Amino acid sequence: MKRRNFIRNASMTGVGLVVGHSLLSCDDTYKKSESEVVLTDDNDSAGSLPLVIATWNVPNATAKAWDVLQKGGTALDAVEQGCMVEEADETGQSVGKGGLPDRDGHVTLDACIMDKDGNCGSVVFLENIVHAVSVARNVMEKTPHVMLAGKGAEQFAYELGFPKENLLTDASKKAWEEWKKTSEYKPIINIENHDTIGMLAIDKNGNISGACTTSGLAYKMHGRVGDSPIIGSGLFVDNEIGACVATGLGEEVVKTVGSFLVVELMRQGKTPQEACEEAIGRIVNKPNKNYKDFQVGYIAVNKKGVTGSYSIHEYFSLTKYQDGVNENLKAAFFNKQ
Repeated sequence: MKRRNFIRNASMTGVGLVVGHSLLSCDDTYKKSESEVVLTDDNDSAGSLPLVIATWNVPNATAKAWDVLQKGGTALDAVEQGCMVEEADETGQSVGKGGLPDRDGHVTLDACIMDKDGNCGSVVFLENIVHAVSVARNVMEKTPHVMLAGKGAEQFAYELGFPKENLLTDASKKAWEEWKKTSEYKPIINIENHDTIGMLAIDKNGNISGACTTSGLAYKMHGRVGDSPIIGSGLFVDNEIGACVATGLGEEVVKTVGSFLVVELMRQGKTPQEACEEAIGRIVNKPNKNYKDFQVGYIAVNKKGVTGSYSIHEYFSLTKYQDGVNENLKAAFFNKQ
């Protein structure tokens, strides 16, 4: 299942989706298929370090991050370089170069990064720069600010030596032109959608960092920004407790400050799995919330190296690199068919 299909499948209301009415019990487990490993929530023992996890099936990205950690690099170096792999992949159409544009044909990128000390950097509405996550790191390390936007972020990148590149590839331009012929724009998630890579790592010293990067909702209104670059929504790291990243419809994540919520729930004693489940519950249990029309998923890790993941609908997964094994894990989900 491709990353983009996660939101596409769930957004087609009434097609293969039946609304569930209760959160997954912590006693529930999932059977392992021939093609994928399925994540369960019945293991709260400490995991081995180092560790890398990322949203979706991104083995090349986690392999790069793992290589950085194996060579003695920090968790911060690992998440940056891991995310850069996806940003440079023109075939992904949801991150970096080749990302699907907004309704006016502009590819705009959002990214953030956060280190073990709680320092963070973010860029929003960035154009013409492939590696938004690296610009975000430079915002964190070389400015007194947390976030730079639009032309200011772009100019900052040029001053640092980042090359100017046209992010709209032929494939994405063709998709956009086809969309203009057949699709009516609506400022809600629908069959034209997006996704994100969020990555968390713990290095050999037990320090945690995270990063998140995206080209955002495909065919969005010009200037739209989702959760991905918002510290506390798309990403949050607390080196004493753990970390979380989000994926899916950013507007819904922002409304619940999702990643911060997951980390705070872990601070209160919940496992990463329990925390992800409760955070999804905060979304789907809101009054008049038609969660059939959108998706949200979380991945999280605690200080012990225990991981968790959960989403509203099926087909969300994470990639985990631990103990020399790089594997894709299917996440548990709320809305059962």
